[in-house]
Amino acid sequence: MKKIIITATALLLFTTNIFSQTTVKPANSGSLQSQFENLIDKSNSFQDYKVIKKTSLLKLQANILDSLAVSKNKLITNVAFQESQKKTIDSLKNKSAASQTIVSELVSEKESISVLGIQIEKSLFKVSFFLIVIGLIAAVFFLVFMYKRSNIITVQSKLALKQSQEEFEIYKEKALEREQKAMRRLQDELNKQKK
Repeated sequence: MKKIIITATALLLFTTNIFSQTTVKPANSGSLQSQFENLIDKSNSFQDYKVIKKTSLLKLQANILDSLAVSKNKLITNVAFQESQKKTIDSLKNKSAASQTIVSELVSEKESISVLGIQIEKSLFKVSFFLIVIGLIAAVFFLVFMYKRSNIITVQSKLALKQSQEEFEIYKEKALEREQKAMRRLQDELNKQKK
């Protein structure tokens, strides 16, 4: 029986300890909302008013001020971070604009060729180059044609000159023969008259 009483007493003490514990949060932990609710729950009622202990109210005030200070620090940090991000964005925009300028200059340089210090577009340069090449080829063909024509005329002129020289030589020989015959006749006539 003694064992039953000891067991019953231990069981009774154990169960009262379990049920007597409440889940009341301390006044300075949790969110501000839960701290307000905890303060209202702990306050006493007096004729439709709530009576709050001054220490609890001061703790709540300190917690609120701490929360406000933390929020203010976070806000200041966020504003500073936002300003640094804005500066970074502005810097990147400036760099991007400078890069775009460089890219456009490089594209224009790529699309153009410098000839005698003058920038000319590649397409215009190609057209001009091909026109000059075609003109030079045409000039070469024209000069070759003119040379061959001149050569043919020169060869014909040389042949005509050679024929003229041969005819002149023949004429000269005939003229010399005629002159000699005429001189002989004259000499013969002179000789006849002298006799």
